[in-house]
Amino acid sequence: MNTRKRVGTALLSGLLASSALTACSSSETPAPAAGGSEQVTLNYWLWDDNQLASYQACADAFAAANPGITVKITQTAWAQYWQNLTTQLAAGEAPDVWTNQVSYYPQFVSSQQILDIQPYVDSEKVDLTQYQDGLADLWTKDGKRYGLPKDWDTEAVVYNSDMLAKAGVKPEELAELTWNPQDGGSFEQVIAKLTVDDKGRNGLDPAFDKDNVKVYGYQPEWNDGSQGQNGWGELAAANGWTYLDKNPWGTQYKYDDPKLIETIAWYKALTDKGFAPRFDKQSTLGIDAVMNSGKAALTIAGSWTINTYLGEGAEQKFALAPLPVGPVGSRKSAINGLSDAIWAGTKNKDAAWKWVKYLGSSACQDVVGGNAVVFPAIKTATEKALAAHKAKGRDVQVYVDYTKTPGGTFLLPITEHGTEISQIVQDSLQAVILGQIEPAEALQKANQQVNGLFG
Repeated sequence: MNTRKRVGTALLSGLLASSALTACSSSETPAPAAGGSEQVTLNYWLWDDNQLASYQACADAFAAANPGITVKITQTAWAQYWQNLTTQLAAGEAPDVWTNQVSYYPQFVSSQQILDIQPYVDSEKVDLTQYQDGLADLWTKDGKRYGLPKDWDTEAVVYNSDMLAKAGVKPEELAELTWNPQDGGSFEQVIAKLTVDDKGRNGLDPAFDKDNVKVYGYQPEWNDGSQGQNGWGELAAANGWTYLDKNPWGTQYKYDDPKLIETIAWYKALTDKGFAPRFDKQSTLGIDAVMNSGKAALTIAGSWTINTYLGEGAEQKFALAPLPVGPVGSRKSAINGLSDAIWAGTKNKDAAWKWVKYLGSSACQDVVGGNAVVFPAIKTATEKALAAHKAKGRDVQVYVDYTKTPGGTFLLPITEHGTEISQIVQDSLQAVILGQIEPAEALQKANQQVNGLFG
């Protein structure tokens, strides 16, 4: 599964250099170029192999427009990416620029490892209004700015079209689903209908055998750390829950809120009924692999998985539907985004800024949008991405609709201690789903631990 936006259980502060590093210097040693000028090679890191081609195209165009500056891209898978970055930062040999994520960057800020680019933004009058609403504010603290938005993502229901048809559920029904933590609403009814035991009976049949399930109606994501970005976070938000006192940079989390507790209790009940796999019985495969194997009918997934489910490599026929409407009377999707950070220790700050500015410009983001992998942060580039997906026969409008609906999106938490919080909450939820502790007790204890980190 592509983990480009999730923290999961990875602990940034505890990572060790257990494998060979993919790069070992912040930038290449400057060499004289024609005419006596210095040739600068910037090291740029990213983790998403699906986007490598897009950013290589941007790097080539940037080098052509900026003689004397070359960008060397290193792509490494998610877990090793942060491991390598942590080790390089500790050694004082980090890449000049790296792709950043909101859950990790507070630690870089507090450690003074990334550069404040606000002076550059001010002097060059960068238009921050061109970006999707709210994204530019993600990367600021105390008047300083640590990145320009490069892309964004939201969530949707991904479903197996053939399974839906076989169960007699029309796609239009999914567009009108409702959810509540008491009985699950029509969302749970559809999940039950799509769940089939080894005798062909669905979850609505009184004779349904929950201990011998052939196809689960819902494949949950339990490796979502403190955010629940791929499922429980959206439903809890639609139930009226918010992560903390203010976001970004709050200091009091609300994991003990009854609105979240009853949401997690519903998830646990879903597994107890046999409509979703138990945590200890889940496949070791990623969720996308489980969905492609035909073992589950629907899940909640981010827009970065569009190519996974709607691309040529998909083994099943999938389609998208909006998240269900919750007790607050509307749908709620997390919106998350990435930026590019400049290492505070780079010897090529001005060149690095030029590259970051280019990454945050329409010149690059139009290329990214045209390749139909992610939604660029610039609004006009998002429209190009929609058009590119449409040209490929993909209907992905549902991901964009939240951004055009007042109150349709919410931010993932941005605070200090992000990786520690992720582990605490992850362990708590795992204990709940394994039946070791009740949701209320688990989340109350977790909340005390989390808030204790802030003194």
